[in-house]
Amino acid sequence: MLNTTWRALLLFSVTVIAYATPQDLIRVLGPQGVNLWKLEKAQALRALAGSRIAKDPGLVVQEGALDQKIYAENGSAGLEKEKKKKKKSGTFRPQFFEQPLDHFSKKNAHTWHQRYWVNTRHYDSKVGGPVIVLDGGETSGEDRLPFLDTGIVEILARATGGVGVVLEHRYYGESIPVSNFTTDSLRWLNNDQAAADSAEFMAKVKFDGIDEDLTAPGTPWIYYGGSYAGARAAHMKILYPELVYGAIASSAVTHAALENWQYMEIIRNAAPPKCSAHIVNSITTIDKLLDHAPEVVKSHLKGLFGLGGLAHDDDFVSVLESPLGSWQAKCWDPAVGSTKFEEFCETLGKPFGRIAADNLEELPFNHEDRLVPIADGLALDFAIVNYASWIKQNIVSKCPPEFGVEDCFGTYDGSKYLDTGLDQDWRLWLFQVCTEWGYFTTAPPDQNQPRIVSKLLTLGYESKTCKQAFPPGEHFTIPNLPNITAVNILGDFAIAADRLAIIDGEVDPWRPDTPHSDDAADREDTILRPFKLIPDGVHHYDEYGLENLLEEPPEIRKIHGEMIVFVMEWLKDWKAPKKD
Repeated sequence: MLNTTWRALLLFSVTVIAYATPQDLIRVLGPQGVNLWKLEKAQALRALAGSRIAKDPGLVVQEGALDQKIYAENGSAGLEKEKKKKKKSGTFRPQFFEQPLDHFSKKNAHTWHQRYWVNTRHYDSKVGGPVIVLDGGETSGEDRLPFLDTGIVEILARATGGVGVVLEHRYYGESIPVSNFTTDSLRWLNNDQAAADSAEFMAKVKFDGIDEDLTAPGTPWIYYGGSYAGARAAHMKILYPELVYGAIASSAVTHAALENWQYMEIIRNAAPPKCSAHIVNSITTIDKLLDHAPEVVKSHLKGLFGLGGLAHDDDFVSVLESPLGSWQAKCWDPAVGSTKFEEFCETLGKPFGRIAADNLEELPFNHEDRLVPIADGLALDFAIVNYASWIKQNIVSKCPPEFGVEDCFGTYDGSKYLDTGLDQDWRLWLFQVCTEWGYFTTAPPDQNQPRIVSKLLTLGYESKTCKQAFPPGEHFTIPNLPNITAVNILGDFAIAADRLAIIDGEVDPWRPDTPHSDDAADREDTILRPFKLIPDGVHHYDEYGLENLLEEPPEIRKIHGEMIVFVMEWLKDWKAPKKD
């Protein structure tokens, strides 16, 4: 058994770079997200350590962050499968491009190196193809290499005889321009600086092994991004039209919002009806108990979920939000998609014990035949009991036994957010959320509206980590609320330009923040301004791809075919700018 010191090291280690993928974004938008980030990192480390401790009890495991996650979830076989995939994409050598830290101040001479990868498999100098650049967004650029190998960059580069590029975002992965992640050090992490990085790269990069000058505007550049990076793709077409010939904005969150309650509305309406009803009724019942029940009953309720020692009710209900983030992790490609949401739904509806009548699902929620006695004065619908079981097994189980649930899931001790080491990369997207983007996942403003998250998830609760994690620095203080105008002024829902494609998923929880939002005006889908919605698509579904496009599902094959067509049509109109 690992000793207490080793366990503490695993939980709060500053020696391991943790992973952060698009699927995880919903998890880091609120104060509970940081706790879950730490616990998942610790669990992955413990799993790897446990596999080697017998061989060398003194061995400190220093594995790649993504490997930690894969091992923890899928064991050694899953890790071996992933390593084979990485070996295939390992043909892309990381390269570095020098960038200024501050593009808008001549007084700051500090520079840093931005990492990027290049796919030249299909480049033919005689064809004069474009450069397809994928914005790495809010994660390590290594996480985007599959898109360079078999995904959208490879698909478009192959179709056009072009060069494919993945460009890592400043502060993420190994493109780190500072020595720590304090409030002051993060002040250059904003939209304007990141867009200027891309512009500088496009105008000045020299690709190894290619004699021709492929810089913009002398070569057509097609800028692609998904999610936050999708918004960047759209913004680049607006901010730097002389450099960006065309842009494809996938699941592009061009609308920044303080309260992002519509995220959960998409899930509530798109989830299987029985599952959605179970969640809505469970949360409604839990909210009523937290509102009106005696403390002893509330204690029994929290204890059922394994969270009996959690002091604050809003912390408790925020843990219950955890399984909902799995919706965003769905993908048409089973090799990378998650089935956790389906597993959660299945758990909620499972009868057990004496609760096993054939017609159980037909009985109304809280019907006496569905109730399970928990303690004196407390009997709960079996779906709530199942909900509690899922939370205990999948979330609370990550809390090491030597720590209490308040240590693991409490959010009111601000000191736990003050580590500013470079390994604490949860600070990066949260800083962007707190300064410019918002997206705090709150309950719907109408408390009478059906909801799958508790009404206790308010803007005040969800945003309080901003002040806890980013105290005022000597040179920078975060705003009281994010300056979402900095994003929305670039076009918001109405952002549009010739050769700017908008592609979204029908049931993407981020769709309410894209030009396909129900709050946005509808548009015509044209070659010059494509406006496409993938049926049953979730988050940037077009970004993923198979080596053989014919093996893709029909709706993905269709969108990829349409993308090839409109990009090829764009390129027919390309004219090199006249030289001075």
